[in-house]
Amino acid sequence: MPDSLLTLHPPRLHRPQRTERLRLSHRPALDGLRAVAVVVVLLFHGGVSWLPGGWLGVDAFFVLSGYLITTLLLAEHERTGRIRLAAFWGRRARRLLPALLAVVTAVVGCAHWLVPPEERQPLGPDAVSALAYVANWRMLHRGDGYAALTASPSPLQHTWSLALEEQFYLLWPLVIVAALAWWRGRGLLLGTLVAAGASAAAMALLYVPDAEPARAYYGSDTRAFGLLAGCALALGARRYRAVHAAPRRWSLPVAIALGVLAAALLLLDDSGPALYRGGLLAVVGAVAVVIGAADRRPDGRLAAVLAIRPLPEIGRVSYELYLWHWPTFLFLDAERSGLSGVPLLAARCVVTAVLAMATYRLLSRPVRIRRWPRTRPVLVTLTAVAAVASASIVLTRPAQPREPARPAALPSVQSSTLLSRPGREPGPLRITVFGDSVANSLAVGLPRLRNGTLTNRSLIGCGIARSGRVHNAARTQSPYARCPRWDAYWAAGVRADRPDLALVVLARWEVLDRELDGRWQHIGEPAFDAYLRRELATMVRVLTAGGARIVLATAPFNHRYERRDGSLYPEDDPARMDAWNRMLRDTAAADPARIRIVDLGARLCPDGRYTADVDGVHLRSDGLHLTAGGVRDYVAPWLLPQLTEAASG
Repeated sequence: MPDSLLTLHPPRLHRPQRTERLRLSHRPALDGLRAVAVVVVLLFHGGVSWLPGGWLGVDAFFVLSGYLITTLLLAEHERTGRIRLAAFWGRRARRLLPALLAVVTAVVGCAHWLVPPEERQPLGPDAVSALAYVANWRMLHRGDGYAALTASPSPLQHTWSLALEEQFYLLWPLVIVAALAWWRGRGLLLGTLVAAGASAAAMALLYVPDAEPARAYYGSDTRAFGLLAGCALALGARRYRAVHAAPRRWSLPVAIALGVLAAALLLLDDSGPALYRGGLLAVVGAVAVVIGAADRRPDGRLAAVLAIRPLPEIGRVSYELYLWHWPTFLFLDAERSGLSGVPLLAARCVVTAVLAMATYRLLSRPVRIRRWPRTRPVLVTLTAVAAVASASIVLTRPAQPREPARPAALPSVQSSTLLSRPGREPGPLRITVFGDSVANSLAVGLPRLRNGTLTNRSLIGCGIARSGRVHNAARTQSPYARCPRWDAYWAAGVRADRPDLALVVLARWEVLDRELDGRWQHIGEPAFDAYLRRELATMVRVLTAGGARIVLATAPFNHRYERRDGSLYPEDDPARMDAWNRMLRDTAAADPARIRIVDLGARLCPDGRYTADVDGVHLRSDGLHLTAGGVRDYVAPWLLPQLTEAASG
């Protein structure tokens, strides 16, 4: 559509006389502020423990975007008497789309090797939503089931903030044009402030303590106040002379603002109620004060500090740094790199910086300044879109069923051994699998049995510890509705299946930090250990009610999630798994006639530590659950004879 069709000619903005004409010269201080914002985000995602509020750098970008875009739009109107919307949107697209396409293409392309198979399917919609700039709503509605809650973060999760900004770029110019055309700009500042207040109020109202805050965190309506604060700053800068007051008038507000920001960075994490009930609004206000002081007083001390090299240079590639850092940090983890702590953070930052600089120099800048022939950016864009679309289709397509494995034969079992149990009818050996999602991954991977039956009664997301909430990778999670009644579900399975053997696999929920008797406890504490032993006694009573024997599988070491610095969460501490396995062995030793142990932990971790591959077989793709091929080729040939032996007594 030609620019002329999208060009409106509203009257000039009404403003007091003596307001200086807005200058559009380059401001190194604002680039320096961008650098500070992106660096604190990188440090936060890199696991720097003393910077719990580093994620607030994203909100600094929001305020900056609102301020700069409003400033540019008003300056264009002041200079030309009109705002060319198509030209504005074209500039935004040339600046933002090329790098985004490059990152999304790279992430989707690398997913085949770096993302567990069971977590690839959601990546297709993630990529589409990133390119459509609706990623914030995608992340909000990505799912609340077990798979979504326990999956690793999406490598495109960070694009939610870019979506919010692009939505702003599309809508805010229309608001400016309408306000200038119909009301000569009167009331625009007040309306912006009211809208910002309404957005902050929506965040406070939609935040629910002790629940997942995704709606308040990702919503366009609940996060708009950061952008609107920047807009209000730009509008106020044109309307009131106080913005151009002597430097001494800035001293106290800037000191207060810097104090607020320092306190927020050092104290305000991303989970407490204070954040959603005014804390983030205070941070946004402080950022606005800093932006105003740095930009309106370029000769001031604050601007001079922010302009110290290399801050402006870092700020100019802050967009590319932000785009690349999140997937780089996820893919370059401690397990793959063998690094942790500061060395891991340094490696991640170096890789991110190299990718960002290459993208900026070879793609973003040439497209923005049109150094290429005009057809080349179009071809590059179309090629990238086609590549992403094709890969997204592949990722979202359900996996094709492989050829069923040949049924496995159980070693023969003496029928007299089975018939000696009360109520046992002649027939094949009956095995029922009980446990959590790890048990499920084992059961679905086992081949069909020619001379026996295997039934899967696992409860995904449930162990035998049923009390209270848990900390899972530092997220507080309430138990699923069915979990407190696991014993009833298991008893129903025993009655329905009448198994000869009950194979139990429990490898996660018992070692999490759990709320018990009003406080957080974990395995290794006397009260919690006593609680687990009571639950194990309940398990034995339920499973042996029909005369079945029990086979308890020891739990392997896990590496499900990493902290941001590459260290393990407490639930993956090998000492906790050792304590749980000792408890399982004690349970079996107390009733050897009915309970056997199979050392699945040693089978999966033969070197006494977590490993994803053994003897060339890929066993665990996500650090916890078993792969179908690993079960079929490595676990089943070892496990099935032991089950037969256990059934024979």
